Amino acid sequence: MDIKDFIQCDVVIVGSGVAGLFAALCLPGDKDVLVITKENLKECDSYLAQGGVCVLKDINDFNCYYEDTMKAGHYENNPESVRVMIESSPDVIGTLVELGVKFDTDDDGDFDYTREGAHRRNRILHHKDETGKEITATLLSIAKKRENITFVTQTTMIDFIEKNNICQGIVCEDEYGEMGAIIANDIILATGGIGGLFLNSTNYPHITGDSFALALKHGVELQDINYIQIHPTTLYSKKKGRRFLISESVRGEGAILLNEKGDRFTDELQPRDIVTNAIVEEMAKFSTDHVYITLPTMDSEEAKKRFPNIFEACMDEGYDITKDRVPVTPAQHYMMGGVKTDINGQTSMKHLFAVGETACNGVHGKNRLASNSLLESLVFSKRAAQLIAHSNEKKIVDLPDIDLKSYPEKKVREREFKKLIMDEIKEKDSDFYDKWCNNENQY
Repeated sequence: MDIKDFIQCDVVIVGSGVAGLFAALCLPGDKDVLVITKENLKECDSYLAQGGVCVLKDINDFNCYYEDTMKAGHYENNPESVRVMIESSPDVIGTLVELGVKFDTDDDGDFDYTREGAHRRNRILHHKDETGKEITATLLSIAKKRENITFVTQTTMIDFIEKNNICQGIVCEDEYGEMGAIIANDIILATGGIGGLFLNSTNYPHITGDSFALALKHGVELQDINYIQIHPTTLYSKKKGRRFLISESVRGEGAILLNEKGDRFTDELQPRDIVTNAIVEEMAKFSTDHVYITLPTMDSEEAKKRFPNIFEACMDEGYDITKDRVPVTPAQHYMMGGVKTDINGQTSMKHLFAVGETACNGVHGKNRLASNSLLESLVFSKRAAQLIAHSNEKKIVDLPDIDLKSYPEKKVREREFKKLIMDEIKEKDSDFYDKWCNNENQY
C-alpha cells in the first residue's frame, strides 16, 4: 500500500474507556487524535466499575496506602509504579472534579470516603455504585466537544504496522468487514483485558485481549500474562453471558458471606484472591457452585440509596440483599499483567504505548487492590500523553509491505488470537489455566 492510501493522524488511541479517553484529553489541542473502539463508545469495562477510585487523602496515609497495595499484590509490585500512582492521585482526582465528575459527599459537603477489602482506611471516592460510569461519561462528553479528537466506532484493530521495531500505525476492520490502515506518529493501546476469553467474566464479551495477541505476534514484551484476578462475588446465574459484579464496597459496608449451612466462613475484607480461594474451598466442601452474600448492616431503603444498581439487580432475581441470602460465585474480573510498560506507558516497541488494563507497569503485582484500577488508568494514561506531547521526535515513516487481502476472516482471526493468549497463559501457569481457563467452550 502507498502512504496516500492510509488514514493519517498524530496519535491513534485504540479503546474508549477511562484510560483511552483521559489520554486523549491530556494531549494538546494541536495534536490530531483518532480514537477507535471495537463496539459502541459506552460498551467498555470502565462503565462497569462500581466500587470507586482510591486517593491519597493526606500525606499521613501514604505509608499505609503503599503497604496495602504492596501486600495485596504479594509484594510483586513495582515499588516505583506504586509510589507514582499514590503520589499522583490527589492531582488526578482534582482534575476529575474540575472536569465535572461528581463524587458522593456527606451531610457537610465533604467527600464520603468508603473502604473496601484489604484497605485499612477509608480512602475510596465513589458515585453511588456506578463510579466508573460517572467518570467515563463525563470524560466522553468533554472529549466529543474537542475539535482535535475524532471517534470511530465498530472498528477493530487487527494488526500493528511496524518495521524495525518502530510502530507506524495499525490495521483495522470495520463492522462490514472492510479493512484499512491508520498511520500515526504515536499509537496508544487502551483495549482493556481478556474477559471475553472466559466462560464466566464480569467483562464485556468483546474485550478479548487483542493487544496481547498482537504483542505476541510482533515480539512486543509482555509481563505477568498469567496474573489474572478472579473476583469473588458475582451474582450467580446459569445463563450465559457477562456476570453481574457485586462490588467489594458492599462488603466494605458490612456484607458477609455464608456457606450452604448459613455459616460465615471467612473475613470478607481480605484481598480478593484470598476471599476467592475461601469461596472455592467452601463450594468444594458442600459440592455447590455458589455461596451466599447478605447485607445485614443496612435496611432496604439504605441499600437502595447507596447501591442502587446492585440492589435492583438482586431484586430482579428475587432477592433483597438486606434480608435474603443472595447466591454469588467467583468469575474472571481483571488482568494485572499485560503489555509491559515503564511508568510513562512506553512499551518495548518505539512509538507504541499501552495504558489501563492493557498495560503492565507492575503497579498491581500479583493481585490488584480494590479500586486501584481506575486510578492506575488515569495516572499512567496522563503520563503517556504528557510524554507524547513533550516529545519533538518525528519518526521517519518507513512502511512495510501490507497486503490487506492476506488477513484471515474474522472468526479465524479471533480463534487464532485466543489460542495465542491462552497458550501463553498455560505456559506461564498451568495450574491457573486448568482451574479457570480449560473448558470445552474456550475456543
